[in-house]
Amino acid sequence: MRDLAVTLLFTAGALLALRRPYYGALLWVWIGLMNPHRLGWGFAYTLPFGIAAAAVTVLGMMMVPKDVRWPRGAPVAVLLCFVVWMAATSLNAFHVELSLDKYVEVLKVLGMTLVVASLVRTREEILGLLWVIVCSIGFFGVKGGVFTLLTGGSSRVWGPPSSLVNGNNELAIALIICIPLMYFLVQQSASLQGYKLTEKLPVKWLRRGLYVAMVLCAVSAVGTQSRGAFLAIGAMGSMLWWRSKSKLPLGIALMIVAPALLLFMPEEWSARMSTIQTYDEDASAMGRINAWMMAINIANDRLMGAGFATASKLVYGLYAPDPSVVLVAHSIYFQVLGDHGYIGLVLYLLFWILTYMTAGRLVRLTKGHPDLEWAGQLGSMAKVSLVGFAVGGAFLSLAYWDMPFYIMVALVATDMLVRKTLEDPQNVAKASLQAGISAASHTGLR
Repeated sequence: MRDLAVTLLFTAGALLALRRPYYGALLWVWIGLMNPHRLGWGFAYTLPFGIAAAAVTVLGMMMVPKDVRWPRGAPVAVLLCFVVWMAATSLNAFHVELSLDKYVEVLKVLGMTLVVASLVRTREEILGLLWVIVCSIGFFGVKGGVFTLLTGGSSRVWGPPSSLVNGNNELAIALIICIPLMYFLVQQSASLQGYKLTEKLPVKWLRRGLYVAMVLCAVSAVGTQSRGAFLAIGAMGSMLWWRSKSKLPLGIALMIVAPALLLFMPEEWSARMSTIQTYDEDASAMGRINAWMMAINIANDRLMGAGFATASKLVYGLYAPDPSVVLVAHSIYFQVLGDHGYIGLVLYLLFWILTYMTAGRLVRLTKGHPDLEWAGQLGSMAKVSLVGFAVGGAFLSLAYWDMPFYIMVALVATDMLVRKTLEDPQNVAKASLQAGISAASHTGLR
């Protein structure tokens, strides 16, 4: 039944994508983040939905070229430079064939990220992208939160099967990134008015549902028993409170929920979190430090790094302090450093810094423009998500994972839309009128 449901839903989306390629972009994001076909056990489990989503999207772009617009912005330019640099480092890797294979995989992800960016243009499309992201990851957060509450936190929560966030640690970071986006959608729930959904489901219930999902996602993230995520949750929670306009109620909620959740978790969870202070006695932590030192040694010796395939006995034998322990980097920063050298790391960091600055610019540009308040709210919450990724990613090899890149897509698209609106006074007046109508209808529903 699950296989049939996913296949029918995908087929409907694919047909829509031929007329409007934006739907193909949403299909790609949905399949890539959620892997819904892996939730079944029948014929759909091994079907190449990802390739099919990419194909119908590109075909739709060819059939409806007017819907395609190349994204502009500093993050996009730096991302292209990073892609070119990775090609060079792959050709100069220790294991060229393995590195090129991995480069092709990364190129598919980043290439489709740019495709998605070229199809997301309007406010509705930006919100649609964020809804797909939130629902794809939030599904596992809600399910994992309920599971944690029912089991008393005695078992770990795991992510989508056969995905980059299948592991408990990886899922925790995905949920931490997702929670601020959920809060943004709470703020934007009034924008759904006029759709049939809200005639049967009042806005207040949609908002309450999102609030419940946020809490369950936080419970699920704690239930993963990830130590890196525990630190990221603290950073994200602090940033979320700081960026929120409702500091008092949110602060009270955090002070009530956080201690209650920590007290709810079993002794095994507390014991695992306490190892953060005694990392030098933990074999896993010391293995990561060994991998990080190896990445530094590689970068000091090789301008272009060792290529994608650094977790090999050959590379560890040459550069690791302890060559007997072969692990992946377990850090987005040291992962890129070992793979692509200092130049690669600078490009990678510059990309995320510029993305963060784009979010900050949205907050500044939209001040004094009630019609563009939504864009400022997106910039504010995107900064919270990026901080969560920056902290949590310090302990995981997720440098090329696509979900954070979709935040860049949303920010770049919003930045282009805001600039275009502010440059044309008629657009500002039109947006103000639409905002007034939306606010009036929202008041009426209340």
